[in-house]
Amino acid sequence: MDIQALTDAVVRRCFVELEASGRHVHVTKEQALTLFSHPLTPQRPLSQPGQYLAKERVTVKGPGGEFREVAVLGPERKEGQVELSATDARSLGIPAPVRLSGDIQGTPGAVLEGPEGRVELGQGVIIARRHVHLTPEDAMRFGVAHGQTVAVRALTARPLVFGDVAVRVSPDFASYVHLDYDEANACGFSKGDLGRLEPW
Repeated sequence: MDIQALTDAVVRRCFVELEASGRHVHVTKEQALTLFSHPLTPQRPLSQPGQYLAKERVTVKGPGGEFREVAVLGPERKEGQVELSATDARSLGIPAPVRLSGDIQGTPGAVLEGPEGRVELGQGVIIARRHVHLTPEDAMRFGVAHGQTVAVRALTARPLVFGDVAVRVSPDFASYVHLDYDEANACGFSKGDLGRLEPW
């Protein structure tokens, strides 16, 4: 093992890489057909296994405005969902709550427009709660469990500690901390930056 590979291995045992997640949309198979007249088309894989950025884009509309060319992530889900930063939500005039992805009961909705059609979501607009995806092996090494809450010390250009970070553990995950763009900008995030898990 060369020195760089050894260094990388040591770093991975002590820290988790940070990722910034921009505004995006998840749709069902039926919604994809309405919006695009065909299923989602993978463009490139994302860090989480099996997840991808689709070639398709949508316009997201709220009472206060709209965002065009919003990314759609695949594969299709059981329910449509829009994930925004707090700044985005204010721009659209949508009082979106902070929730984990998939926890959309009782949330506000929005309108999605694609090249072939329009979908009105009765619910599903959230500000994604910051969270860390971990493999079971990494969770064991860091001494944390699924459903736990931790803090993450961002080792970035403007270092800070993020509290109330949800731990999500699955053998289907790759280990990354996910922040939205508001959070990433606040800590001066750059691709490849690392974070350290701490008690909360």
